[in-house]
Amino acid sequence: MKVKIITIGDEILIGQIVDTNSTFISKELINIGVDVTEILTIGDSKNDIINSLKNSQNKFDIVILTGGLGPTNDDITKDSFCDYFKDKLVLNKKVLNHIENLFKNFKDNPITDLNRAQAYLPSRAKLIPNDFGTAAGMMVQNLDTLYVSLPGVPFEMKSMISTYLIPEIKKSFKCPVILNKTLLTYGLGESTIANKLIEFESSLPSNFKLAYLPNLGRVRLRLSSKGDDVKSLEKTMDGLIIELYKVLGKTIIGFELSNPIEKEIGKKLIQFNKTVSIAESLTGGLISSRLTSIPGSSNYFKGSMVAYDTLIKENVLKVNSETISKHSVVSSEVAEEMALGIKKIFNTDYAIATTGNAGPSKGDSDQPIGKVFIAISTPTVLKSFEFNFGMSREKNIIKSVNKALELFFSELLTS
Repeated sequence: MKVKIITIGDEILIGQIVDTNSTFISKELINIGVDVTEILTIGDSKNDIINSLKNSQNKFDIVILTGGLGPTNDDITKDSFCDYFKDKLVLNKKVLNHIENLFKNFKDNPITDLNRAQAYLPSRAKLIPNDFGTAAGMMVQNLDTLYVSLPGVPFEMKSMISTYLIPEIKKSFKCPVILNKTLLTYGLGESTIANKLIEFESSLPSNFKLAYLPNLGRVRLRLSSKGDDVKSLEKTMDGLIIELYKVLGKTIIGFELSNPIEKEIGKKLIQFNKTVSIAESLTGGLISSRLTSIPGSSNYFKGSMVAYDTLIKENVLKVNSETISKHSVVSSEVAEEMALGIKKIFNTDYAIATTGNAGPSKGDSDQPIGKVFIAISTPTVLKSFEFNFGMSREKNIIKSVNKALELFFSELLTS
């Protein structure tokens, strides 16, 4: 099967919003064995929409569009569908009743004729209900291509994909088995790993692919396969993973988590009935933000401090001034004392601390830009780690956040 995603909106093209819809749709489709082979973003133009529909005809099994179904003048997807499919808009009373019932709950925002007009859909279209909004989705089968139009509002679109579209695709199409495994590696760059895996890649079965997914401070290796027999695919996959471990050894630290690492950290802390606090300098509160983004984090996250200024490190976290004078504010010794200080203030079982030179200037230390120290205090030991992440301020900060969470999670796994 070949699937194309088309996102509609001038706001995407000018960078006002980020297209997260395509990412979500792709992930949902891959879970049922369907590959997305093309993603396109176009503006709020009838000509662009019609041309995109025309250019996709019979080249793709399914074309999924998001956006352009609202009540305003720039929402022209339905009109474009009618023009391309030589159809007309007709009133769908079921959708009208749904819209009117929604507006009964909004006394300060009464229903208008523009809202009621959203109940008009192409006569050939099969309805996709929108349980949370006024813009119904629609499906039109034209020759060998199924065209699907969904609203661009993410939480509405996601519900319609999961509740209605995915079951429809599974019922109407034969979907193959797709198997993916992603290994996390640290310590080697993408090109170095690729050089080590030349022979491995050359001997891969024809239905298996290896992809390199480099990120700040790590490289993910994704093995993917497609076929009809899941047991056969899994057996081959297990053998290939064993081969990868033989070649890369300790560079591989495990499989990519299905949940974000901050969620896995929370699960471990709840399992152990332990707590954590954070003292951040160059990371400016981003580690704390990641941890507290998880619902229920109040069960284990007790508090944090952004000790950006040297005097705050001394006066609040009680970092010894002599330690700073001897080793500089960017040092393993200072990071360790920051961790002990915040751990004492919040009376937690664990603590994380970061200090470093993010750049572009050196600040209160003569350490080179990119030098970072991360300390972790556990119930039994105090550890610190030294890194040099380069000259980019943004990358230094992001790498420091990722590395701090990874080190802390590794510590929890060995507890």
